[in-house]
Amino acid sequence: MSKGKEAERLATQNPYNNWKKWGPYLAERQWGTVREDYSLHGTAWDFIDHDKARSNAYRWGEEGIAGFTDCREILCFAPVFWNGKDAILKERLFGLTNNEGNHGEDVKELYFHQVSSPTHSYCKYLYKYPHKAFPYGELIEKNRRERYETEYELLDTGCFKDNAYFDCFVEYAKAGIDDILMKITVVNRGKKKAPIHILPHLWFRNFWKHNERFERPSMNAINSETVLSRSIRNGRYYLYHEKGKQLFCENETNNQRIYNVSNHTEYVKDGINDHVVNKKATVNPKKEGSKFAVWHKYNLKPGEEVSVKVRLSKKKKEDPWADYNAVFNERQKECETFYDTILDCNVPKAHKHIAKRAFSGLLWTKQFYYYDVFKWLFGGPEEPSPVRHNPRNFNWQHLTNRHVISMPDKWEYPWYAAWDLAFHMASFVEIDPDFAKEQLLLVLQENYMHPNGQIPAYEWNFSDVNPPVHSWAVWNVYEKDKIKTGKGDIKFLEKAFQKLLINFTWWVNQKDKNGTDLFEGGFLGLDNIGVFDRNHMPQGITRMQQADATSWMAMFTLNMMRMSLELAKTNKIHEESVSKFFRHFLNIAWAMHHIGKRDISLWDDKDKFYYDVVEMASGVTDRLRVRSLVGIIPLFAVDVIHQDLFAQLKKFRVRAANIVRTRPDLASLISNIEETNADGNYLFSIMRGYRLEHLLKRMLDEDEFLSDYGIRSLSKYHEKHPFVFVHHGLHQIQYEPGESQSNMFGGNSNWRGPIWLPLNYMIIQSLRKYYEYYGPEYVYEFPTGSSNKLNLKEIANELSKRLIKLFERNKKGKFQYHTDDEDKVFTNDEHFNNEHFFYEFFNGDTGRGLGASHQTGWTALIANLIMEME
Repeated sequence: MSKGKEAERLATQNPYNNWKKWGPYLAERQWGTVREDYSLHGTAWDFIDHDKARSNAYRWGEEGIAGFTDCREILCFAPVFWNGKDAILKERLFGLTNNEGNHGEDVKELYFHQVSSPTHSYCKYLYKYPHKAFPYGELIEKNRRERYETEYELLDTGCFKDNAYFDCFVEYAKAGIDDILMKITVVNRGKKKAPIHILPHLWFRNFWKHNERFERPSMNAINSETVLSRSIRNGRYYLYHEKGKQLFCENETNNQRIYNVSNHTEYVKDGINDHVVNKKATVNPKKEGSKFAVWHKYNLKPGEEVSVKVRLSKKKKEDPWADYNAVFNERQKECETFYDTILDCNVPKAHKHIAKRAFSGLLWTKQFYYYDVFKWLFGGPEEPSPVRHNPRNFNWQHLTNRHVISMPDKWEYPWYAAWDLAFHMASFVEIDPDFAKEQLLLVLQENYMHPNGQIPAYEWNFSDVNPPVHSWAVWNVYEKDKIKTGKGDIKFLEKAFQKLLINFTWWVNQKDKNGTDLFEGGFLGLDNIGVFDRNHMPQGITRMQQADATSWMAMFTLNMMRMSLELAKTNKIHEESVSKFFRHFLNIAWAMHHIGKRDISLWDDKDKFYYDVVEMASGVTDRLRVRSLVGIIPLFAVDVIHQDLFAQLKKFRVRAANIVRTRPDLASLISNIEETNADGNYLFSIMRGYRLEHLLKRMLDEDEFLSDYGIRSLSKYHEKHPFVFVHHGLHQIQYEPGESQSNMFGGNSNWRGPIWLPLNYMIIQSLRKYYEYYGPEYVYEFPTGSSNKLNLKEIANELSKRLIKLFERNKKGKFQYHTDDEDKVFTNDEHFNNEHFFYEFFNGDTGRGLGASHQTGWTALIANLIMEME
């Protein structure tokens, strides 16, 4: 079945010169980022805070609520609101910094990414704005709580009581590549009449201040309903708007307000804010500048709504509104058609809604990301060098990023993270395979990847080490795209494989320094999952062999071997790589079970679980008996490969046979490496049958890992039995199902009990692979001790159901991830009760959503689980 016009647009070559040229690529927060931090000591949260943001012209990007911009972020387009009571215009989303929140940084707004087509030809966003003055001060003050207390949220302030708020809908529809329609619809949901000011904004990112090649662009009023913008970088654009007051200023810093020195221009960035809110003469009476707004004022009765129309186009139009409604209607229908064909007709309606919201949130969290580390460190041409003590990322001077990139959360994490992005692409491939491939190749480019082969982690510290899941994502995207199109994108696979070879070599050289095939890596994205910070081990520990790092590398080798096999179909030279990675896999598997002279294993035969092993300066070697996801990750090193793929590889088969013959001890550690099943499949896995059985017994035990809502990150066993490690101090880890009570890694996430979608997804994927080999006759107790026997596919489905249950209504009619206080609003208010948040992680006991609330990056994997249910 055809996916319609949207699918045709997706198939267009050079998308950033076509339908993807414009999109919701504007950050939801630019303030408080490392990019904009020019402080002496790297205090990014304090250098440009929310209060300074309205007056500061950014160096590296822009921000807005429900904003649109072009793929180079030259011209920006976003709505602004004012309820007549706030001390500032609502230009940007408010939240707490890491220093202000009792559980780290946290956005304190209510907004929802409702829908987006993959090319952003139609997008819709909902922002909820109270009638009362927004409680900025109260949110800061009341969040000065202890770590054991919950966060104080916007709904706790009572500013939404009696539905005293506006629903602000922001919609975009494209009439063409450079013809973007915006519609802002505001509805008074309250019981009383209330004022609302709507100010659509258009402005240029300040690219001229730091580059003498570019002169300042301009905007000026042609008439009372048209503004012309002109720039050497993007030519002419006409902004058409309905009647209202035209306001102009410059996107230049208000030095007087921030630094108490004279301004370089008269009408600075916060001029529109000061004119509207404080009635100051701070806008240019000549109606020209580099920042523009049109001011509409309304006083809405209860239930009344009003719409404001805007159109940005390269074309001069006699009547910009003639086809306006028709374009919106057509694009909206095309978007619905696309998702109707993506989501199977057998998927329940409520699940389709969840999946569509998940995909749309993923699309809304794309962002233009600009960061040139060399210029950030030393200044651009003719600029003075910034003065910093111990500047961040000094060893990443090659890194120059200037692209549209998928972000984890455009407010809390408005910067890419390597392993997050890999999981995003597992979802993106379902709706836009070309974007998924582009993103995976992007971070492997020479201006991203370090010359030594390391993939950059995230901007706070590019040298931190994320799990090596990029190869998993590449193969995942390749396979799914091949199924969709019927033909594998060999060029994509070849490009990625060559760069992943470099990354693999970096891991082998840097994270296996003793050459024993046992890997380290530090926290590996799992933040505080260890009894101590694995990036900074206690004095006297000389080395830690990590069960997760080593298992991730075993998975990496299998991914690379599988890619080699695929590439060898058309180029026999890759047969060498098949042999290389086959041996790597055997070596890692052997090393995991034989550490040093004492022959200690990462696998503990007594506990039937994998643990990290530490070596002390005294020569003592010991296991850290913490039952966590660290010990479940070995499950991921699995693949099922049909014998036909090896049939034409004569050299490989000879070499593999020699290895098995001369080192039977290697083969004995791996599951069925010499045997095919009835379907002719080989199983490559670290988990021999008995290890798999015992690991599943723990993982599927409701007193340990199995929650009603998925697999916990730490066993509940540690709730009553904390693990204590005494070495140069006392180190303890205890089961915490919700927010972390540890300050480790800023304290804004927790891997000591909650449920995380990405690793749950990988667990489910792994179980499906084991089922592919073992078939329906192998059954296990689910839950452990219940006498209820299920095969591995059935267990994967049951785990999927538990995760999906997070987003379903429970017996009380509320979404499980809501708190009771949230439930009162989301269940009782019809204008709330079908909106979804996509939290970063979930309470291991109650399913309550925690962390970043718009993490439609890896939490979008819920859509995959819905689509992959069998």
